[in-house]
Amino acid sequence: MSATVKLRASVGLVALVVLVVVLVPLLFPLDEQAVDMANKLQPPSWAHPFGTDDVGRDVLLRSVYGLRVSLIVGVVAALAATVIGTAVGAAAGGAGGRTDRLVMRVVDVFSSVPHLLLGIFIVAMFRPGIWPVVISVGLTHWLSTARIVRAEVLSLRARPYVDAAISGGASRWRVAVRHLLPGVLPQAGLAAVLMVPHAIWHESALSFLGLGLPTHKASLGNMIQGARGTLLAGDWWPTLFPGLFIIIPTLAIAGLAGVWRERINPRRRSELML
Repeated sequence: MSATVKLRASVGLVALVVLVVVLVPLLFPLDEQAVDMANKLQPPSWAHPFGTDDVGRDVLLRSVYGLRVSLIVGVVAALAATVIGTAVGAAAGGAGGRTDRLVMRVVDVFSSVPHLLLGIFIVAMFRPGIWPVVISVGLTHWLSTARIVRAEVLSLRARPYVDAAISGGASRWRVAVRHLLPGVLPQAGLAAVLMVPHAIWHESALSFLGLGLPTHKASLGNMIQGARGTLLAGDWWPTLFPGLFIIIPTLAIAGLAGVWRERINPRRRSELML
C-alpha cells in the first residue's frame, strides 16, 4: 500500500471516528444507569446491530460512548505527556553537562517502573473518574518524548547555524525560540500522535481492572470486563464489538502517525526502501 493510500485511509477512518463520537451523543442520549432485563443478551439484529449486554443495554450505543471516553483520555493525556516530556527533554538537552546527566538518570529511574503498575498506583489515590485516568496516563507516558526531544536538541545544537547564532551574540532564549524549538516541534507532535493509541489502551486496561471509570459508566474497558462471563457462555458480541472499537481507531491513528514519521524523516524512509 502506497503512502498516499495509507494516509487517505487513515485520515478517513480517523475523521469518521471523530464524527461518530461527536454526533451520536447529540442524536442519541444515553441513560447509563438504565437497564432492560427483558432484552438482555439479544444477538445482533436490526433493532440492536451489535446486540445487547447482560442487562439489556445496547452494545453499539455504549461502545460509541466508550470510544468517546477513550479518545478524550487519549488526546488530553497525550498532550499533557508531550508537554511534560518536551519541557524535560529540552531542558536536559539545552543545559547539557551535569544537568543533562542528572535529568536522564531520573528518566531512567521512572522508566524502570512498568507504566501500568505506576498508573495503577496513581489512580488508586483518587476516586474513580475520567480525570484520574488522564493524570495517570499523562504522568507515566512522558519519558519517551523526553528522550526524543533531548536527542533532537543535542543534534540541533551541533548545527553550524546554531554555532553562528551563538557566536553572533544571540542569547540562549533567542537561540532556543528561533532555532531549537522549530526543529523540535515536528518530533514532539509525532510523539503526541503516537501516544494517543497507547493512552487509549492504557485507559481500557485500567477500566478493565476496575480502576478507571465507575462500572456503570460507558467505557470500553468496563464493557469488556463485564462481558467476560457472557463470553464463556457463548455470547460473543458484548466482548467482540467493544474490542474492535479499541483496535480499529488505534490502528488508524498509528497509520496516520507512520505516514507522518516517513514524511518528516525522509532519510529513514529511503534507508528502509534499500
